[in-house]
Amino acid sequence: MSAEYATFGLAPAMRAGGVLANGDYQVHRDFVDFIVDGRPLLFQLSDLDAVSPLASDVPPAIFTAQVRSLLLEAHAPLPGGRYVIYGCPDCEDLACGAVTAVIDKQGDDYIWRDFAWQTDERADLELNGYHGIGPFRFHGAQYRAALGSLLDRDSGPPRRRVLLIGARVALLAKLAAALRTIGIGADITHDVGGVPADELRAYGAVAFGRAVEDQQRAAVRRAFADAGVDVAYVDGLAPIVPLLVAQIEHALDRSPVEQRRLTRLVAADGEAGVEVTSPCRVQLTAYRLDRLYRTHTHEIFDGILEPGRHRIALDARTVKGEAFVVARTSGSVLVEAVAP
Repeated sequence: MSAEYATFGLAPAMRAGGVLANGDYQVHRDFVDFIVDGRPLLFQLSDLDAVSPLASDVPPAIFTAQVRSLLLEAHAPLPGGRYVIYGCPDCEDLACGAVTAVIDKQGDDYIWRDFAWQTDERADLELNGYHGIGPFRFHGAQYRAALGSLLDRDSGPPRRRVLLIGARVALLAKLAAALRTIGIGADITHDVGGVPADELRAYGAVAFGRAVEDQQRAAVRRAFADAGVDVAYVDGLAPIVPLLVAQIEHALDRSPVEQRRLTRLVAADGEAGVEVTSPCRVQLTAYRLDRLYRTHTHEIFDGILEPGRHRIALDARTVKGEAFVVARTSGSVLVEAVAP
């Protein structure tokens, strides 16, 4: 085993929820990701839709137990000293598959080694091992400080509630229902004047409909500023529920920009430009409003892209008029209006 050290850190991450083009829903999950040598460990694996055990929506006692387990203050949950590093975002069933690794100590150092894809009690390293990943040796002080900070913090879980403000009540109701289905709370209002600061602190984002006037937007922003609450503001691009959900998901992304997989989206001159930082599955969907304000949905691309910039052709018939493109990976969402 190499004596070279890797750096260890933590950063907020999310599994992006959304209303998919086929009508299915994907649940939103916030979690803390492992940063090894400056990059999310998840990105070093094959394109994987998974979350770490340090998810924000698990009960505090379970979250604390997960942290202490990674600190080796409890017995390994799987045979052979193995720990779950990433698991299914929708359940905790090992049968769905999980990335596991052996975690042990050598002196004051912590070692992560023998990474594998595991679907039952025993890992088969020969058949399912990640042979190109690890082992990683971490300085004990750095490792304990990073994980220990999760036990000491009192900031609470991410604010996964959204305030919806607009003129079309029926649309807002559909949007709120879609957000709640994927695990994001949503409330509808016209005015936040007089709302206590403690209530405003429950929100992570405010979404405005296109018909909301500038004066009303300014009053809402002023109310949050006076309460000392920093929220993300979303200007709805069009009355299309999946599109608005994607905008809100992007606004709620707390992960550092430099540690995201999907970093760029442009839509102009008959093509979409996409940039990714690691190999991943990318889905591109176009939404278009016709002259009668009916929504048309078109799947443009669904495949694995290598790191770098990519140009994907747009069918002129699918993006004529008022049109928008949504780019999605398992952990990031970007939305862009198609330039005329």
